Amino acid sequence: MKTYKLIFAVLLILTAKNSVAQVANNSNLFIELKKADSLIFNEGFNKCNYSALKKVLHRDLEFFHDQNGTQNLEQFYKSFSNSICSNPNFKPIRRLVDETQKVFPLKNNGEIYGAIQTGEHIFYIKEPNKKLYATERGKFTHTWVLESGQWKVKRILSYEHKPPTKDYGVKFNADYAYKLFDNDKEIEKLLERHKIPSIAIGLIKNGKIQQIRTFGNKTAKQPISNNSIYKVASLTKPITAFVVLKLIDEGKWNLDEPVSKYFIDKDIKNSKYLDKLTTRHILSHQSGFPNWRYLTDSKKLHFQFEPGTKWQYSGEGLEYLRKAIEKKFKRPFEDIAKEKLFNPLGMNNTHFYWTNEIDENQYAVEHNENGKPIHYEKYSVANASANLLTTVEDYSKFLEYILNGADLSKKTYNEFLKVQANEKDGIDWSLGMQMLSDLPNNETAFMHTGGDYGTKTIALLLNNSKQGLVLFSNSENGMVLWQKIISEYFGAVGEEIVRRNLE
Repeated sequence: MKTYKLIFAVLLILTAKNSVAQVANNSNLFIELKKADSLIFNEGFNKCNYSALKKVLHRDLEFFHDQNGTQNLEQFYKSFSNSICSNPNFKPIRRLVDETQKVFPLKNNGEIYGAIQTGEHIFYIKEPNKKLYATERGKFTHTWVLESGQWKVKRILSYEHKPPTKDYGVKFNADYAYKLFDNDKEIEKLLERHKIPSIAIGLIKNGKIQQIRTFGNKTAKQPISNNSIYKVASLTKPITAFVVLKLIDEGKWNLDEPVSKYFIDKDIKNSKYLDKLTTRHILSHQSGFPNWRYLTDSKKLHFQFEPGTKWQYSGEGLEYLRKAIEKKFKRPFEDIAKEKLFNPLGMNNTHFYWTNEIDENQYAVEHNENGKPIHYEKYSVANASANLLTTVEDYSKFLEYILNGADLSKKTYNEFLKVQANEKDGIDWSLGMQMLSDLPNNETAFMHTGGDYGTKTIALLLNNSKQGLVLFSNSENGMVLWQKIISEYFGAVGEEIVRRNLE
């Protein structure tokens, strides 16, 4: 991606420097490149005409895409064979937005040796017995070189993809996002394209669960279902946070009391910061701890900075808090979670670790980037930061609960709604969840992701409009699909959420 950004920057500079040299739309150069572009897309991409492609693709072609990585000439051809042209019943179609095309000549000693072409294009899907429907718009920058009188494209950049918002010859269905929830075949084809075994989707609208949908398989030929259990990795953390907030609301725990009052890890018993660490610091990732001690050189827990002075993501912090709570109440944390959350909400298929209550046949086995199942470990102890086992329906119940105040007092709930720490520009943290403010439509989002090798999950809440989304995937490639769903379902708000998290 660094190479992509560098080339993109250079092309922008070249474009800017040559802006006064932009050729007219009726010039020979403009018309020639429009014809050459047509060979790539109207003939090659849209009609799968490989002979047309070969006429215009340079032998040293480099293709850069903001979602699908980079490709050379061989990989570019392979992509056409395996995805673009592999299924005539689900065919992507590209159309140039004519009025956006610009051409800038590149000269050496007054002679044109190449050109930069920029513009926008719209992508559609063509299916039998259906009207063509738009799925995505994006921008492109092509670098052309003139070799023996023949125009060859040497660099292709395709970027800033987002759902279309205008009518460019074929009407865009404004409800296309809902197709992701209503049309099983479209989801299944996306899963197949990206080698993703399954995705489970929970949709919340107006503060209520509206849909629970599942697509694909737990393992080969074993369909996923509403009762399928996923390991959701760091989506454990919001669960832990709200168990703690319930204790705080009941007056049984203090948000700003030193945690050392109840527990001291032997690794930090002599630290000068020991008595400064509070629950607020931990839930907002300001504990000063590393993510995990085993990732440090010493393999021991230590403060990397004074608690409360800056943000740093830490799984150790939540685990430290779990041990302190268990020591005070003399009860396993998972028992407290059942009492405060799981039982009241009917989250009957949610567990911190493997127990006899779990039907292993319902487990959504993790898969690698090639769609192959990988070995999974059956954890036997609770971890406040990771390894939660749950269903999309159970976790959707949890999000619905949060959206509706979580049965907390106004004072405690407002602590959750407040910015507690800043991760980076545009992304803050509340107590237990990432917080994105100043979104389009005056929206505020609360979200958390979970990702271990072979599993990718996300929980997202839009506080003002009372909407929510849960996406579980038992695939290393899962992020590709849920980023697309968020952008398409939540429109401009979703696009901004994805953008901030990708920067």
